[in-house]
Amino acid sequence: MLMTFLSGVYLLKMFLQGHPGETIKEKRMDQGGESSKPPSCPSWTTQEELNGMAGDIYDIIRDIQDPEKPNTLEDLEVVYEEGVTVAALETEEQGHLINIEFTPTVPHCSLATLIGLCLRVRLERSLPNKHKLDIIVKKGTHATEDDINKQINDKERIAAAMENPNLRKLVEQCVSIEDY
Repeated sequence: MLMTFLSGVYLLKMFLQGHPGETIKEKRMDQGGESSKPPSCPSWTTQEELNGMAGDIYDIIRDIQDPEKPNTLEDLEVVYEEGVTVAALETEEQGHLINIEFTPTVPHCSLATLIGLCLRVRLERSLPNKHKLDIIVKKGTHATEDDINKQINDKERIAAAMENPNLRKLVEQCVSIEDY
């Protein structure tokens, strides 16, 4: 069991490291392009609705199991209500920008990328298609937070990771909704 777990963590790192170079988002940022900061509230929604959505999203992620401990991410204070923000994009058709900030349990947590992957999988399965999802490690809480943030927000790396049966099994164990 431990060997399967460790090989899964190793494979996750291998899949998510991907190819060196900038992501499209980084290039846009360098050129003064779009940022992931929430825009102001447009006329098609209210701040009250957005706050309610943030609470609902937190309820979706709070019971994800930690990959190595018998606790939820909420129990370990890896996820917290203040770390979930929702903003409306310009038009209703574009949907919402959802930002999830999480704090790994230790600054050198080897499973931070796996936790980010679990958050993404649970949310993508639970939310409608009209959203942009950004998941980030809280600034200053992990030694390699920038690298992790790139990995868990790159769709190609996520897709490649989820093709691996060992990783998929680990993620499924963490995101399954069962009685603990």
